[in-house]
Amino acid sequence: MGLGKTVQVLALLAGEHGPGGGAEAPSLLVAPRSLIGNWAAEAAKFAPGLAVLDFSTGDRWEMHGRERLAKAQLVLTTYGSLRNDAPRFAELGQRFHHVVLDEAHAVKNSNSQNAKAVRLLAARHRLALSGTPVENHFGELWSLFEFLNPGMLGQLAGFRTLFGKGTAKEASAESRALVQKALRPVLLRRTKAQVLHELPAKVEQTLFCTLEGTAAQRYAQLAEHFRGLFAGGVAFDGKQNFVLLQGLLRLRQAACHEGLIDPQRSGESSAKLDVLLPALEQIAEEGHKALVFSQFTTLLDLIEPHLQARGLVYERLDGSTTNRPARVKRFTSDPDCKVFLISLKAGGTGLNLVAASYVFLLDPWWNPAAELQAIDRAHRMGQQRTVHAYRIVTKGTIEERVLELQAQKRQLTEAVLGDDRSLLQDLSKDDLALLLG
Repeated sequence: MGLGKTVQVLALLAGEHGPGGGAEAPSLLVAPRSLIGNWAAEAAKFAPGLAVLDFSTGDRWEMHGRERLAKAQLVLTTYGSLRNDAPRFAELGQRFHHVVLDEAHAVKNSNSQNAKAVRLLAARHRLALSGTPVENHFGELWSLFEFLNPGMLGQLAGFRTLFGKGTAKEASAESRALVQKALRPVLLRRTKAQVLHELPAKVEQTLFCTLEGTAAQRYAQLAEHFRGLFAGGVAFDGKQNFVLLQGLLRLRQAACHEGLIDPQRSGESSAKLDVLLPALEQIAEEGHKALVFSQFTTLLDLIEPHLQARGLVYERLDGSTTNRPARVKRFTSDPDCKVFLISLKAGGTGLNLVAASYVFLLDPWWNPAAELQAIDRAHRMGQQRTVHAYRIVTKGTIEERVLELQAQKRQLTEAVLGDDRSLLQDLSKDDLALLLG
């Protein structure tokens, strides 16, 4: 969230591994692959005395791997590498002074290989860093604390009894208060309002557009089709029938661009692009930079030719990007590069992009926390200008319904941490009827 977690952790580790610090074993930091380079660079900048080892490479166990570990003070690895290495660490009796999980929601599923791997690690101290510790249900919070302090929240089955299915709206006030009280001594929660008094304002606005012509006709046909399936008795068991989920996806795509449904229309504009592109041109002319986020990488594909036709210099980051630091550096340092196209999944966390003061979200998502994480790539420590964040929403479509659903969920959901979590898996039959209009 841009509140300086990286610097705080490096300061802690520098002290622990420095003279008189008392660390007798290396510390291990686990992060998504995309953030390993950032941690190495930040360590070199803020804690140059730390002996850092990148232990995520393919040859990490070659060349006397255990001896390399013994000489290191801070060992960096990825969740993917750790899935293979955790059993070996346990077999070798490898202990760590600190184990730090960055973007710790990577272990939110207690049955996942990531969660099982981190629970195998032996450490004197454990720390989990996350801007979104609860994204879907309270079972995710249990998984984090089962790593941090095993048994603290009891057995998962017992924990779930406090919250019904694990959803915030089913939890009683007494249950929430009980867990809040238990977590308070071991949880440090900081908001920007508390610690970044000098941070410029963030202005959020919704820009509406309207489908016309064949785009409107196609959307209406799709909506009618899926409403018919729903009304006709397609099974709904609370876990989301595949057909209905596919329908929601298609409606979201149709609200964005016809080319996402019909590739033959990929070269055309759309209501959203008619709003976005002139705004980007004006922003560039005024000397500012903008981030453009979408859930759909195919939508980013469709935008690129339009940027090229307008002479707008841009960069792009998605799940297939291999040279992520270079892309970020170019956008940050090149005054001519005004636009950064980013997939929400690949770039919604772990990026510092304060060079941008405008953020566009092209398609609203069920969980507003994911959108806020994206906006916070620009609205974070180091930002000197007011950040303008725009959600481009197509009127009369599922996107308007998503906004309504988010508002309802905010009223219903008072999570343990005091944050709202809009829960896709928690959609009810009435919610689905609302979305289908």
